[in-house]
Amino acid sequence: MVAHDEIGGLLPIKRTIRVLDVNNQSFREQEEPSNKRVRSLARVTSLANLISPVRNGAVRRFGQTIQSFTLRGDSRSPASAQKLSSRSTVPTPAKRRSSVLWSEMLDVTMKESLTAKEIRRQEAIYEMSRGEQDLIEDLKLARKAYHDPMLKLSIMSEEELTQIFGDLDAYIPLHEDLLARIGEATKPDGTVEQIGHILVNWLPGLNAYKGYCSKQLAAKALLDQKKQDPRVQDFLQRCLESPFSRKLDLWSFLDIPRSRLVKYPLLLKEILRHTPKDHADTQLLEEAVLIIQGVLSDINLKKGESECQYYIDKLEYLDEKQKDPRIEGSKVLLCHGELKNKNGHKLYIFLFQDILVLTRPVTRSERHSYQVYRQPIPVRELVLEDVQDGDVRMGGSFRGAFSNADKAKNVFRVRFQDPAPGQSHTLQANDAFHKQQWCNCLRAAITPGGDASERGAPAPAPDGVKTARAPRTQPGARKARGHAEPGDRRKETVV
Repeated sequence: MVAHDEIGGLLPIKRTIRVLDVNNQSFREQEEPSNKRVRSLARVTSLANLISPVRNGAVRRFGQTIQSFTLRGDSRSPASAQKLSSRSTVPTPAKRRSSVLWSEMLDVTMKESLTAKEIRRQEAIYEMSRGEQDLIEDLKLARKAYHDPMLKLSIMSEEELTQIFGDLDAYIPLHEDLLARIGEATKPDGTVEQIGHILVNWLPGLNAYKGYCSKQLAAKALLDQKKQDPRVQDFLQRCLESPFSRKLDLWSFLDIPRSRLVKYPLLLKEILRHTPKDHADTQLLEEAVLIIQGVLSDINLKKGESECQYYIDKLEYLDEKQKDPRIEGSKVLLCHGELKNKNGHKLYIFLFQDILVLTRPVTRSERHSYQVYRQPIPVRELVLEDVQDGDVRMGGSFRGAFSNADKAKNVFRVRFQDPAPGQSHTLQANDAFHKQQWCNCLRAAITPGGDASERGAPAPAPDGVKTARAPRTQPGARKARGHAEPGDRRKETVV
């Protein structure tokens, strides 16, 4: 819903953002001109005073396909798009962050006293430190510019905001701790002699992100649902047009911790690459790399289990016979995505580690779910057949029986080994790439003795098949300092 004032006119929420960002001079200069007489901002005592009570009758619609890792963006209705475009907004330059290199802050004498390798090492350490500072600023901004205003203006309920934002700001002290440790290790000339021991002791604390990352799928789904509310959409659009956002939407800020986590191995390896082999940091940095890979593996495992359960909870059964215990017992979702059947109907397919489930996406009472289609096929009874392009016609139309135009491409077939159930499904992917993704994933699943960690393929483009890797876990894997084994080749996983 759009905010209204006492006479029913649109109330500019940009004034609300102005209260939050009073220190941003450039933003104040970009405020829309108005010939109306308004109260001085100095007299505003509460953000809630800027908006009238919410009007009833809002139509909320949850019509988006929920997908893992990468989900579709919101699609505005023509009415709301026209409403947004009708605003006379002045493009606001994005707030830029400092991109000064560490070496650029050195005087000529200091720079000449260091080797090129040492300068690159210090640059890598500074990049890690600067990244922590940026992360802290973004976490604080997410609460100050998004969470708190939406709560005070009753744009979302406290329960909804808690589900979307989680304990985001609770991780600020964790990253402030690393910054403080690096600061203490920094000498007056700006160099850091040793950082390995700091990282080895600090990195295990990143396990705190297990809960946050495992709830991201549900949080993104709720945020997409709330974007159907014009009032939420208008608020987020105004934030996007403001300098503090740097042209990033809300989800970009909520996803920053996850993207930061996967950068740590690269940052550590960069520091290690420029560290001399006889340096005291070398062994500690190697240990730190193993620790962060173990942390990411554990987080990814937890995230995968949460994602798997999320979709299991959204399955609906038309027949009790469809309820296979292998579905409820699944812990790994190998891949999932949208395909078409021979009649041209869209199906959403889930390949769990032990069973293939075909569904139809449905929406009832604003709840998006997946209605199980036919009988699920256990992996041990599954047969995959490749279908050559043009061998079948898709769509099932009368016209198609007399035309070669409907001969389909990118088709494959799945069925039971035993023909008695009589179930065979001819499925069509969007393109050859996604067909290959599905076939690779299905073959890996039905291969006897296949390692779950090797199943699936690299994640494709959005709206295609989504694949997930089950992280390889090693019983008794040690992550504490002094317990990492040189021969441990723990696999990196993407969170």
